[in-house]
Amino acid sequence: MKLLDFRSDTLTQPTLHMREHMAKAAVGDAFYDEDPSVEALQSRVAELFGHEAALFVPSGTMSNQIALQLHCRPGDGVFCAPDVHILRAESGAMTAISGLQSVIPHVLDHFMPCTDSMNDLFVAEGSLVAPPTKLLALENTHLFSGGRIHPWKHLEHLSDWCRNKGVATHLDGARIWHAHIETGISLRNYGTLFDSISVCFSKGLGAPVGSCLVASREKIRHAKLLRKRLGGSMRQCGILAAGASWALEHHLHSLKEDHSKAKQLAAWLKALYPEADIPMPETNIVLMKFNSPSLAIIESLKINHSVLFSALNPRTLRAVCHRDIHQSDLDLLTRRIDSH
Repeated sequence: MKLLDFRSDTLTQPTLHMREHMAKAAVGDAFYDEDPSVEALQSRVAELFGHEAALFVPSGTMSNQIALQLHCRPGDGVFCAPDVHILRAESGAMTAISGLQSVIPHVLDHFMPCTDSMNDLFVAEGSLVAPPTKLLALENTHLFSGGRIHPWKHLEHLSDWCRNKGVATHLDGARIWHAHIETGISLRNYGTLFDSISVCFSKGLGAPVGSCLVASREKIRHAKLLRKRLGGSMRQCGILAAGASWALEHHLHSLKEDHSKAKQLAAWLKALYPEADIPMPETNIVLMKFNSPSLAIIESLKINHSVLFSALNPRTLRAVCHRDIHQSDLDLLTRRIDSH
């Protein structure tokens, strides 16, 4: 029985055509801005989001951490929901590297910051007591709520609030591609709401490595210094940028299929575990929530159904659909009605 690995969409393998494209990539020294494949990718991504410039970096975590330092100084406060990736899944980098303090407002529908609460928590520049709040960091789609999409109207409301207060905005858009494909909202429209955006190529799009940070030309000039400081400057990395460019050109629209597969998987899991809370996914992430610790179910699913899941916490399991989970294999899995 074929093992289906749903632990993450970072498990995707580069396709044969992508590998061939990478092997033929024109390269130069990217530190000197002389790698044509990197320059082409950066220009393309900046154009997609309607920003002036973009910077290719090894990972989404590095991209996010550079953005934090672009907008804030050590000791500043950052508005963010309690379980955004920047805060919960980047090894404490926001504090350890950037010296920033999270400011947690009340959230709506479990993941959307509430501006009424932000009004209460906001601290202006010049306080001698509390850290000034300089940035709002959002995540779209939102991993820990199961790939939820921020409603457009609420994003507009948050963006307007921040501009009125002089607070910068950063979007962790590792899976912004999924939100774009599911809603039809253009990447350029998303770009209008944020001062910086981080996007990832190595998840659903299927490239082996890489993210881009999108911002103004001035911000990206400073971001190059911060990338160097973090050890992220690369040399002939056009080989990697070519994989990202291929993924962006050829794999973007197939994300809709991953959303459909996630709904099919969720329906199967509902029948298999009726006691679990399994929300119907909006994009490609399925959550299974139990009332008691349920890590043993991961092993049960592997042994009885040849599927691999991961755990967000002892009571919540996660499955992520991606391009390497083929529809025919999922159909075969969901036709099986074996009890666990």
